[in-house]
Amino acid sequence: MSKSQRQMKLGAFFMIPGHHVAAWRHPEAEAQGVLDFKFYKKLAQTAERGKFDMVFLADGLAVWDRFGTGISHTVNARPEPLTLLSALSAVTEHIGLAATVSTTYNEPFHVARKFASLDHLSSGRAAWNVVTSSGENEAYNFSRDSHLLHEKRYERAREFVDVVRALWDSWEDGALLIDKESGLFADKDKVHYVNHQGAAFSVKGPLNIARPPQGHPVVIQAGSSEAGKELAAETAEVIFTAWQTLEEAQKFYSNVKGRMLQYGRTPDELKIMPGVFPIIGRTRAEAEAKAEQLKELIHPTAGVGLLSALISYDLTPYPVDGPLPELPDIRDINGGKSRFQLLKDLADREGLTIRGLYQRIAGARGHREILGTPVEIADQLEEWFVNGAADGFNIMPPTLPGGLDDFVELVIPELQRRGLFRTEYEGATLRENLGLARPASRFAAAPAVPQTQTS
Repeated sequence: MSKSQRQMKLGAFFMIPGHHVAAWRHPEAEAQGVLDFKFYKKLAQTAERGKFDMVFLADGLAVWDRFGTGISHTVNARPEPLTLLSALSAVTEHIGLAATVSTTYNEPFHVARKFASLDHLSSGRAAWNVVTSSGENEAYNFSRDSHLLHEKRYERAREFVDVVRALWDSWEDGALLIDKESGLFADKDKVHYVNHQGAAFSVKGPLNIARPPQGHPVVIQAGSSEAGKELAAETAEVIFTAWQTLEEAQKFYSNVKGRMLQYGRTPDELKIMPGVFPIIGRTRAEAEAKAEQLKELIHPTAGVGLLSALISYDLTPYPVDGPLPELPDIRDINGGKSRFQLLKDLADREGLTIRGLYQRIAGARGHREILGTPVEIADQLEEWFVNGAADGFNIMPPTLPGGLDDFVELVIPELQRRGLFRTEYEGATLRENLGLARPASRFAAAPAVPQTQTS
């Protein structure tokens, strides 16, 4: 496909009531909507009206209060994403439904069954954002006294994804017969035991739900460390990543896509979608005023706590208007390594104080912040898209619903005018809209495993 024919993919990132750490304090943010299904319904339908590929829900498995700042000053209450997306599947028709689920504190059978169920309920619109969990406080909620080491988390994740895909394949297409006349509910020759025995998991299978409409729900991966890039090249179909400069994003884009050949994959089988935090104004001055208002709403305790969490290092003892202290070597960081390096590089490059750095990242949280009129926002997205840095973007509105409304009403028409974004959905499933092939079952040509019971 030529550059003139390519169209960018867009995800709508829902962090309620906005991606900025102080969004809940903004006078126009619907902060009471954090647990209100009607609010999520409105947002999902707005994103669908804008022809977004998917809505994207982040998730964590703990209250984020590691440095004693989260409960008091930040949003720590939100719905479990698969439950919410199942409800949203009933009030939308086209938009994909992506949920974050950790491989560190779950089991493959549970995850495979839940996403297969969501794919059936939505007629083929489910996506799984694979994460390994980066916070030690999550370990304490799952009977552990420490967090798995970074390398071990990715080894587990690789095996986890393989087992989930095998379970999705365990029912071939056409295995479900439901033939009342013959009395056959399913074709046992098309239902297969997985019989996985690995380092982390022992899973017999088969899954107790038929093969998902998409074959496999779309697999998204978030993470840009060396281990993360290798996992993405092998398993991911979409990457959610964070970069500040065109050059960094181009290097990442070519690096990951260049690794795919060794896994028998082509670059088109993976869509790279960096996160973008857009502050949109009808004039440049209006956009700048919006940015300044958000900055003024940041409580210093929340800003320092957020920054500490993102770099996995406690900054609360240090002067907020002083420089970053001497930080550990990245090899000693057991949290998000890529985010640690990105923020350290940003502070070093621009000589930022702790306050200056948290003000810079309190909205985008390490992702790229872009500001301006709809034309200027479109210009910045187009630059990355046509210059080998992205296949699309995850849009992170500063506040909701206003930030999403602005993007749909002001930026989407400009992208459509340039031929960079769809005017109608191309297909019925998320895979079809993303331009991803439907995978065949790995068991389709294999003989059936005898249906015997084991003790």
